Amino acid sequence: MTMSTTAGPLGAEGASSAMGALRPIAQQSLSAQVTSELRRSIVSGDLTPGQSLSLRKLADQLGVSFIPVRDALKVLESEGLITNPPGRSASVAPLDLAELQSVYRIRRRLEPDLARRAVRGLSDVQLDALYQVATDLGDERRSMDDIYDDHRAFHLDLLAPAATAWDERILTVLWQACERYVRIGFGLLDTDPEEHRRRAEAHQLLVDEFRTRDPEAAARALDKHLAHNETIASRALAQRDAVGD
Repeated sequence: MTMSTTAGPLGAEGASSAMGALRPIAQQSLSAQVTSELRRSIVSGDLTPGQSLSLRKLADQLGVSFIPVRDALKVLESEGLITNPPGRSASVAPLDLAELQSVYRIRRRLEPDLARRAVRGLSDVQLDALYQVATDLGDERRSMDDIYDDHRAFHLDLLAPAATAWDERILTVLWQACERYVRIGFGLLDTDPEEHRRRAEAHQLLVDEFRTRDPEAAARALDKHLAHNETIASRALAQRDAVGD
């Protein structure tokens, strides 16, 4: 019996045709760039909570058409950063204590569990590198804007041995939701010269607890770290609301 030499049930031509349906990878789309810039402006506070977002004005400021702005607003609405009720203009989502507590409640379930499972998956070399990042987070020449990407990468690298792609997606959404609150809280502390030292020491302590290779010690340390940040953000939000009143 003669065996077929075709590439699977489609044959060589069919396989080639199927592969031809794939499109070359392009650079980041315009909609993605607009989304990124609007997200940055919201979490940094350049676009303030409750501020109305005119599609026309945003398009003019960004130098783009309405379409990528509209696409961006849909994405940011799904992330909870804007509200976009039918028949009304979109606006930056308000800051809300209940939201902050809800986000941290989820984080304090997820992240310590990941820490518990990641602690034995980090090499000494990786922990040494993370300790240096922690030290750099306390550089007094750097503002919250300067360090925030490094801060987020530090926490992701700490949990990386246990984090699946889905964990990373969920963490990204949670961290983006927290970022506005955290920036307000630690922004108020940035004028305190001791805050830079405390920031470095808080993250160095996490690395030291991971060095013990004790899953429960790592989980407790991360939970305590999150609780501290939630307290600072909550106090800052209360202070902000009091000033607003």
